[in-house]
Amino acid sequence: MLAEIIVDVPLMQTDKPYSYRIPSQWEGMVQIGVRVHVPFGKGNRLIQGIIVGLLDEPASEDTKDIAEILDFRPVLTTEQLWLAEQLRKTVFSYKISLLKAMLPNLLNSSYDKVLRPKVSLEKAEQESLFGGREEIRFSDLDVEHQARVMRLAQAGKIEVDYVAMDKKHIKREKWYRVYQDKLADFDISKRAKKRQELKDLLLQQAEPAPLASLRKNYSKEILDFFEEQGLIEVWEEEVSRSQAYFDKVEASQALTLNPEQAIAVEQIVSTVGQESQTYLLQGVTGSGKTEVYLQVIERVLAQGKTAIMLVPEISLTPQVTNRFIARFGQQVAILHSGLSDGEKYDEWRKIEQGQAQVVVGARSAVFAPLKNLGVIIIDEEHEATYKQDSNPRYHAREVAKLRADYNQAVLVLGSATPSLETRARASRGLYGLLRLNQRANPLAKIPEVQVVDFRDYIGQQEAGNFTPILLDKIREKLEKKEQVVLMLNRRGYSSFVMCRDCGTVDQCPNCDISLTLHMDSRSMNCHYCGFQKAIPQICPNCQSRSIRYYGTGTQKAYDELQELLPEARILRMDVDTTRKKGAHEGLLDRFGRGEADILLGTQMIAKGLDFPNVTLVGVLNADTALNLPDFRSSERTFQLLTQVAGRAGRADKEGEVLIQTYNPNHYAIAFAKNQDYEGFYQYEMNIRRNLGYPPYYFTVGLTLSHKSEDFVVQKAFEVVSFLRENLSDSIRILGPTPKPIARTHNLYHYQIILKYRKEENLEAVLNHILDKTQEKEMKDLRMVIDNEPQNMM
Repeated sequence: MLAEIIVDVPLMQTDKPYSYRIPSQWEGMVQIGVRVHVPFGKGNRLIQGIIVGLLDEPASEDTKDIAEILDFRPVLTTEQLWLAEQLRKTVFSYKISLLKAMLPNLLNSSYDKVLRPKVSLEKAEQESLFGGREEIRFSDLDVEHQARVMRLAQAGKIEVDYVAMDKKHIKREKWYRVYQDKLADFDISKRAKKRQELKDLLLQQAEPAPLASLRKNYSKEILDFFEEQGLIEVWEEEVSRSQAYFDKVEASQALTLNPEQAIAVEQIVSTVGQESQTYLLQGVTGSGKTEVYLQVIERVLAQGKTAIMLVPEISLTPQVTNRFIARFGQQVAILHSGLSDGEKYDEWRKIEQGQAQVVVGARSAVFAPLKNLGVIIIDEEHEATYKQDSNPRYHAREVAKLRADYNQAVLVLGSATPSLETRARASRGLYGLLRLNQRANPLAKIPEVQVVDFRDYIGQQEAGNFTPILLDKIREKLEKKEQVVLMLNRRGYSSFVMCRDCGTVDQCPNCDISLTLHMDSRSMNCHYCGFQKAIPQICPNCQSRSIRYYGTGTQKAYDELQELLPEARILRMDVDTTRKKGAHEGLLDRFGRGEADILLGTQMIAKGLDFPNVTLVGVLNADTALNLPDFRSSERTFQLLTQVAGRAGRADKEGEVLIQTYNPNHYAIAFAKNQDYEGFYQYEMNIRRNLGYPPYYFTVGLTLSHKSEDFVVQKAFEVVSFLRENLSDSIRILGPTPKPIARTHNLYHYQIILKYRKEENLEAVLNHILDKTQEKEMKDLRMVIDNEPQNMM
């Protein structure tokens, strides 16, 4: 027997399966989807690989043997292996990178296996293998014993723990139970006061408890004495490191749906398991989309199927996670970037072992190894965060569509402001269109939106973030004991530091971008490469002391607001204040408990928040993303303003929204003021049609980066020539041009944009270009091929 193995070397030359001989002692036990160690290359060093196929063929003389089998059962499902095959065609990433993206980080590291006998293991077999020991390491066994252990593990007679370097994959905790009758009759010397104290405590201990609770006050010798005397029994149990997310959530019941919600639920579940179908659920903010998702999943689970629920960034929206845990309890597994590697591994095992039927998570949760999927839901489907911006560059929406097709499942795309691509597909009948036009709470009204023109106040006040009308509104809400949400889409203190005499802006030495002032750390920071330096006191160009801070950020806005409204309790929420684990949730919990009057933050506060006492939302500057060199800048601005406006008036109190801007007549702001998605959609689609952008054309972005600008320009023009020679005349090739931020990390970046409707040779041509970058002369050239790029910056 031969095994077809993809090795963990992400290169053109290795992007194919290699054949390895399965040693005779492992024949019949090796399965597709398990990881192995195999000798590779001239030096035969051992590297990790994944079995993707089995061949019943004789091996040639130079065929190498598999050195070690790392898993006793597959860690990748048949569906995941198929998925990697499909994505390889459009993601332009090597297959091993796609497969590794589907596994928790701990399974991509070096580790050993620790084995423990289970009760079902016969005594003779246990003595033969373990020799009276409680556990053994797999690597300490000879090949014959390793094969025996594999058979026993696959039969469920041996327990397997993975140990990574010095850190266990599986966390274990000691527990104890008390033998009350025996303890009551046991005499302890009066001189042994600590033992007597423990006896008195244990006599009150009716239920098993963690041994750690005793270790705080009693030595190991005392605890060992009670165990040796048979007064307590001590054993180990596996502990879920993510259990804390579940313990604090109270159970909830399904709510009564309004007619629109009920129709949506019935329509969505009508085709589950029969055919793959995609629905756009377009509902105004506060229309109860989440309750629709919950009841759809409830119906899917009743059919014996499973579900995936994706949100744009789950660490920013703990309210969503809690709602799903409250409804489905331990059936839920959580997967997102805020978890530690250990927590991610625990949740992955929960899914892989079939203990979880609902996965709630961010982008990468779309790969969760659930079987028999019934529904995949993507909330706020328009968000750019669903596109991975590093290798492999997949879009969760496209992965979800493939998985829905594979499982005859339903894909639900939910949003108040759908992406133009999704809305266009729904308009053409490619997706079903379901609408929720009213708020779920009949007392909650869509808030009134007022646009405030910054230009009206020029010369009347010092440059600042707050117009008099916004300040008056905030004071009014504070007097009523109501809450305010303020959004400014820029973190830090100022945009840049500039010399007023010569105009020099303090820039990053590694990137073509100005440094951002951070007053809390009293430093100038680059948000691209992480460069940091002290705040300059004199101009590096002309030595003038006329250094001034320009622009604004959340930190500066916070300081300004504290000075203007010293009585207000303000929370600031941006990347800088939420670095620590649990910081997002902590801030939102405090705001939800009424411990603050104002929540000031970046766009992370625009989605997923539902606080009934918020009656005013203020957008401090609507223009920050409006004029970026990206064809989606108007769409993103409209979506952001509409989403953040939806945070106001979500209960029985009326909400108000104030948008401050220098461009009150810009169509994105005007349509957002009127909460008019349909008007914006028609207007923007006309612009996209005239300019030849999605959804009328498909796009591919190629970015070339190198430390030498001359070299990268030369190679970029060679790529364009190759594209023109091998593609049809109908494809539009733009560039090469420097990227808007042309240099970061001391690398120069040039981009090429392809726009096309249909191009049969494109996949082969782009893969050929990707492979060419592996050649020796290109080793320092970085090439990124991004299918349907979400960011042109």
